[in-house]
Amino acid sequence: MRSPRFLLGLGLFLMLLGIFLPFMMVIRLVESTFFLNFFSWGSSVVGLALGMIGVAMMASYRK
Repeated sequence: MRSPRFLLGLGLFLMLLGIFLPFMMVIRLVESTFFLNFFSWGSSVVGLALGMIGVAMMASYRK
């Protein structure tokens, strides 16, 4: 969890999940529920935060 590459990878995965799930709901392959809507929003927010933390850690390691 302390590796910037791990945080960037996890953040990228969560951001893609936050894009993929609503797309699947729009084309009606997955039923839209309150939990799934909240989960896709939360995964994109957490993915963005982890990605930013990973970028900041990578920049501090390179200095």
